[in-house]
Amino acid sequence: MGRIEKFEDLDVWQRAQKICIYVEELFTQTALGKNFSVRDQMERSSGSIMDNIAEGFDRDGNREFHNFLS
Repeated sequence: MGRIEKFEDLDVWQRAQKICIYVEELFTQTALGKNFSVRDQMERSSGSIMDNIAEGFDRDGNREFHNFLS
């Protein structure tokens, strides 16, 4: 198995990106999109998944990266 050079190549990051897309589709296709407080919270939290993975990937060491994934 080769070394992963960028966080976009991580399967977990790609899955998190799909979650963000799914959440956006959920709001455009259902009445849930009209509940702005729920929508805002879900959009921020789903995006936070990708952000934490990317930030943890750039840190030094597997232990610290593991903390970002937890």
